[in-house]
Amino acid sequence: MSPVLAVRLDSAGDVLLTGPAVRAMAAHADAVDVLAGPAGRAAARLLPGVRDVLELDAPWVGYRPAPVDAGAVATTVDEVRARGYSAAVVFTSFHQSALPAALLLRLAGVPFVAATSEDYPGSLLDVRHHRASGRHEVEAALDLARAAGFPLPAGEPPRLRVVARDDARGLVPEGEYVVVHPGASVPARAPRPEQARALVAALAAAGRRVVVTGGPRETATTALVAGGAAGARDLGGRTTLEELAAVLAGAAAVVVGNTAPAHLAAAVGTPVVSLFSPVVPAEQWRPWGVPHVLLGDQHAACAGSRARVCPLLPDHPCLGGVTPAEVVAAVAAVTAHEGVPA
Repeated sequence: MSPVLAVRLDSAGDVLLTGPAVRAMAAHADAVDVLAGPAGRAAARLLPGVRDVLELDAPWVGYRPAPVDAGAVATTVDEVRARGYSAAVVFTSFHQSALPAALLLRLAGVPFVAATSEDYPGSLLDVRHHRASGRHEVEAALDLARAAGFPLPAGEPPRLRVVARDDARGLVPEGEYVVVHPGASVPARAPRPEQARALVAALAAAGRRVVVTGGPRETATTALVAGGAAGARDLGGRTTLEELAAVLAGAAAVVVGNTAPAHLAAAVGTPVVSLFSPVVPAEQWRPWGVPHVLLGDQHAACAGSRARVCPLLPDHPCLGGVTPAEVVAAVAAVTAHEGVPA
């Protein structure tokens, strides 16, 4: 089969969760490329089996969507047409529409397009897949890929994977360490900085070396959080996504909200203590395929709201009730693999 295209226009975490489905496509085609957004481009480049990554800042997705840019859309249409894909699969979250991307692919002349869609797609889709309820994002993407004719090969485990550098020498301390990643792309899914600082202090008091990570826009937060304990290392703004993967791969455990580094940790096989805000369902977005503990009130009033900013501030009850002692105990449990799910 000639080259095929996987479309995932959301965040880095969304792209990582689509990784097993992209591998399934790669197993049945000469090559697979990914059409990603700016936030997911770096993650797409880390997925095994991906030949190339195209980029579109689509105005129909994202926390702060770009304005409509007819020129950018036309350029993407031309680029997709020039590559002559025989098929494309549009991967979306459960609350998104795949139809704008499907229209773009039709304009580019892609002869076969598959997507999950509750809305009537007209002639935009050859396969209109319906998502089964209760499926994790990884499972839902694999279901769609299978419906489109790209099953994961027999014996291939549906684990998250990335291709990244081997180690994080020069970035992390000698010996065993725990990573605390206090930020999140969606504010409602992150603990308060002062709470994260207390967690770092408690982990350090329990004898753990702590590394605090964050993106370039989170340096003030990581400095505050790392300042909670002498010896905590602040890597805020100092790592690429590939370097962060190496940092997470070397960690004994990662303490993180429902955000991309949780899925990056799973992709490198590191246990996760998930500070999980229930604004989206844990059954769909929990860490996949690694030992993990979910902390946070999954029945808080914000549950299922998809709120981007906590509607219950200043209390932030879903995560605000998580104590430092609970986090210390959860780290001990996941590092010992004692009674924790994978």
